Amino acid sequence: MSLNKNIILLLLFVFNIFPFEIQAQKVMQNAFGRENLSLNGAWQYIIDPYQMGYLDYRQKPFDQSKGGKGGFYDNITTPDKKTRVEYNFDFEPSLQVPGDWNSQDSRLLFYEGTLWYRKDFNVNQKQDKNYFLYFAAVNYECHVYLNGKKIGTHKGGFTPFQFDVTEKLNNGKNFVVVMVDNVRKKDEVPTINTDWWNYGGITRDVTLVSTPKSFIEDYKIQLAKNEKDVIEGFIQLKGATEKEKVTVEIPELKIKSSFTADENGFVKIKIPVKNIDYWSPENPKLYDVKISTKTDKNSDKIGFRTIKTVDKDIILNGKSIFLKGISVHDENPLVGGRLKSEGDIRMILNWAKELGCNYIRLAHYTHNETMLRLADEIGLMVWAEVPVYWTISWNNEETYKNAENQLAVGIERDKNRASVIIWSVGNETPVSKERNVFMGKLIDKVRAIDDTRLVAAALEIERDGYAVTVEDPLGDKLDLASFNEYGGWYWSEPKELPKYNFEIKFNKPVVISEFGADALAGFHADDDTVWSEEYQELFYKNQLNMLEKIDGLRGMTPWILVDFKSPRRQNPKYQNFWNRKGLISETGYKKKAYYILQNYYKNKNLNKK
Repeated sequence: MSLNKNIILLLLFVFNIFPFEIQAQKVMQNAFGRENLSLNGAWQYIIDPYQMGYLDYRQKPFDQSKGGKGGFYDNITTPDKKTRVEYNFDFEPSLQVPGDWNSQDSRLLFYEGTLWYRKDFNVNQKQDKNYFLYFAAVNYECHVYLNGKKIGTHKGGFTPFQFDVTEKLNNGKNFVVVMVDNVRKKDEVPTINTDWWNYGGITRDVTLVSTPKSFIEDYKIQLAKNEKDVIEGFIQLKGATEKEKVTVEIPELKIKSSFTADENGFVKIKIPVKNIDYWSPENPKLYDVKISTKTDKNSDKIGFRTIKTVDKDIILNGKSIFLKGISVHDENPLVGGRLKSEGDIRMILNWAKELGCNYIRLAHYTHNETMLRLADEIGLMVWAEVPVYWTISWNNEETYKNAENQLAVGIERDKNRASVIIWSVGNETPVSKERNVFMGKLIDKVRAIDDTRLVAAALEIERDGYAVTVEDPLGDKLDLASFNEYGGWYWSEPKELPKYNFEIKFNKPVVISEFGADALAGFHADDDTVWSEEYQELFYKNQLNMLEKIDGLRGMTPWILVDFKSPRRQNPKYQNFWNRKGLISETGYKKKAYYILQNYYKNKNLNKK
């Protein structure tokens, strides 16, 4: 009698002789608000450009062979005298996590390839707890091993992921090994060609999160769409064995409401609310929100606000607003590399506030969760984006699934952040039928997940003489007529900008998602000389005057707050692998154009139509 096919597959998987990758699981909400053991700090590492620790000489993965042995993840450090081992983590240097590898070791400045990390840790495991290994971000593809056994894989350089390791931990000593590969590939998201540094590594926090066996996995608690006095959302429990009671408390609003989850641990919530103090940049009010069951508690700080468009206006909490913004990358120019700490992030956000911003564009990928939480706290509205950038493989089904997953995970992580007013599905994607279908599906996905925020993208423009037209067909599905334009830098000259006029084919608010010009801090010349601060200064003066003529202009995020590293920018005198469009240099120096934009924002009437 033959075995059932599913049993055969299960046995092959259990004994690790079937080439099947375990994908990362749905991430929990507010992971860092739970009991956790930080795995940040020094991790030993091995540079492995040939993937010797993963593939045998026939290019077959060791972890898909019988027994799964032979890779660096075995972590053999004390072999017997007959065992040949061609690696040893104990004698390797260390990298700091969180942090990219490019900025920590001169050998790795331009490195794109495979690198192995190892971390030893101890756990006092409790039988009544679940344990999840949680990564806030790893760029780009990674394979994760715990105590020599593979626990899963993940793709995507900017989104969090986790693995349930409850049954895989040792009570006491443990080690985790992570193989990270940041090689750019045509069918990935983003694709091969970008204009930012491809920072490799475990770039954000790693933690071992513990929860009760039945716990609060996810929740959304926000104002209902276009409602100022109704809180709406859901709560999802994990591991519940019965229909559990769930309580939501907002003590300051005198709210304490109970609900009963269904057999799947899910419950929708709807709570009337009075005398609420609405979140805004001028008043970034956050409430303590507590969710509890008989076995678990979770608390969060959440702001409540409404956002919508009416014709060519953007309405926050019932009032017209102008988005005084700036674009930012997830990069610390002063010390190099990705933003690594709350202090790094506060520096960037404080620079934006000092500029006069009430709004930032987090380009061109999902930023650190701490960035969003601090934007909530200090009062900055946010455009959040997925890395569908330039020339994605529009016809590749796996590419679309990857993009949709990164988009959905970002939305799910940040759906309770009042600061997020716009979800963006991409940047400067060339118009084609295939692109329109791809991005149209992403827009539909956003609206299916979250209908309380605006949806946008940086659209394409057309030029004919001094006429600039915005009629990208994707604009029909979006809430904003948002686009990038580089008049005065990539086309025309600053002195010509007053001659240009814009024709916007959509009855929607206009938000200029990018404009900018490079300037090397400290290089001074006349305003006709490119790379000079004077050229950039004149550029900003004339850009702002030109844009003021646009009917329905309701905001902008010039490119960019701070100079950032890019392998595309190679001029040894003026760039040296830096994109110099920042208003602030990599040393923190404010260029002359900074003060032009700061003065414009200072005098901009927020309610001016």
